[in-house]
Amino acid sequence: MSLKLTFHGAAGCVTGFCARLETGRATLLVDCGMFQGSKTLKALNYEPFPFEASKIDAVLLTHAHIDHSGLLPKLMKAGFEGPIFATAATRDLCGVMLPDAGSIQESEVRQLNRRNQRRGRDQVEPIYTVRDAVRTTELFERVKLGESVAVAPGVTATYWEAGHILGAASIEVRVETEEGPVTILFSGDIGPGGRDYSPDPEGPAGVDHLVLESTYGDRPRLLVDPATRRKMLAQELNAAHAAGGPLLIPAFAVERSQELLADILAIMADGHAPEADIFLDSPLAIEATEVFRRRGWNRATDVNPFQGLYANDRLKFLREPWESDRLERLKGWHIILAASGMCDAGRVRKHLKRLLWQRQATVLLSGYQAVGTLGRILEEGAERARIQGEDVRVLARIRSLDVYSGHADADGLVAWAKARAPVGGSVFLAHGEPPALEGLKDRLAAAGFAEDRLAIPSLDECYVILKGQAIADTEGKPRLAAAAVSRPDWHNQRAAFLLDLGERIELAGSDEARSALIRRLRAALEVPVDSGQGAAAPASVS
Repeated sequence: MSLKLTFHGAAGCVTGFCARLETGRATLLVDCGMFQGSKTLKALNYEPFPFEASKIDAVLLTHAHIDHSGLLPKLMKAGFEGPIFATAATRDLCGVMLPDAGSIQESEVRQLNRRNQRRGRDQVEPIYTVRDAVRTTELFERVKLGESVAVAPGVTATYWEAGHILGAASIEVRVETEEGPVTILFSGDIGPGGRDYSPDPEGPAGVDHLVLESTYGDRPRLLVDPATRRKMLAQELNAAHAAGGPLLIPAFAVERSQELLADILAIMADGHAPEADIFLDSPLAIEATEVFRRRGWNRATDVNPFQGLYANDRLKFLREPWESDRLERLKGWHIILAASGMCDAGRVRKHLKRLLWQRQATVLLSGYQAVGTLGRILEEGAERARIQGEDVRVLARIRSLDVYSGHADADGLVAWAKARAPVGGSVFLAHGEPPALEGLKDRLAAAGFAEDRLAIPSLDECYVILKGQAIADTEGKPRLAAAAVSRPDWHNQRAAFLLDLGERIELAGSDEARSALIRRLRAALEVPVDSGQGAAAPASVS
């Protein structure tokens, strides 16, 4: 049997990375991530895997972020019993992140089932539960950076520092084949380097094939030293204070929250911004902070910058929902950090619904915002947003600070890829939206990589892997068309339309004009709508 590599996630988008490697003697997964973004994309999380979970021999996990690890409990639930190889820090972070994801699943499904019961619809089950997640963490096996580990018959793996988040690694997979050993390097998520919170990314040179993330593949970003980064954050803190209201920072619970907290406390201690009470409103971020306190030592600087977080009286940890609800009573200057970083779930949506319409409030986006997320909608300047079924005017100051990203920019990705040369076979570009994928492809070609060896896999696309080449396998059908993977879906369109509709009706001028507009809309619903596939489909109203 030929060596085959199939991309089941983060193909044409930035979430849900999952690659299946079939060697003839074993079948492995590299990551098993959860899809995020549009509802169409997230619906894949509920569908069966496009492979038999019980036939997967092992999982090689690059890091703990949910878009790389979030479907591991589903995999276990579907019959996977093998080991999950990961660094110690990744194992510890997954020990808090996966049960948290299971808790969110259970909570959201309870709410949905109450709505479904009122509407007369079927009940649904969570993707997995807290108990499933806890059982999955028992499958983890620790891997040390730089050590080769036998992970399956004829397959060894070596984990390399990725510089992305605590415990993150690039994984070099070596497969013994009839034509000799074949090496495939999976980048995972590559850090930007030059940071005080993470070491610089590393990796081997002279691999046969490279799977490269492409999040920022089409653009360079401002790279700053730690002092400049804190100065830029201090400017945002001072501007938010001058606006007269609170500062809400939607932050990823792992790494971003801890880095922001450390910097905010340092800025205030140095007198570069007004002091404030800081509320970390995320049980997951609180638990992750403890992991950072224990494991956040940076071997490049010989310092753990997170150890002092618990010693500051200004920092308040909000574990219980009622503690979060009490923030509604606060007025004036204070800071709230709440997940999720893309504003797509968690407690941050409650705070956004409460604060977005207040001119004195500030919302500071601190990381990548995927297509279809509320964070992207706000970042692009929306004047209204739909949150938890309600229309909210956006009057708050929406700011973005892109110096905390854990991802290398276009220049950094090209430099990291060149350091892995010579690459004897193909470079597969994954984990990016179409403009980023095409942009990185052009940059790599300009840097000397053979253009016919640069591949952009689509969802569920399979390649036959040889020593010096990769051949696309035309068999198989993707679960989603490429366009559906990479752009806002009809759910986003409906939300935008409902916001526009409400505003148009309000601006109609008179009750008679509003009634006439509604009559025209009702009449339009009776006209068949082109489905885009040549057939007519009736419109419906929910």
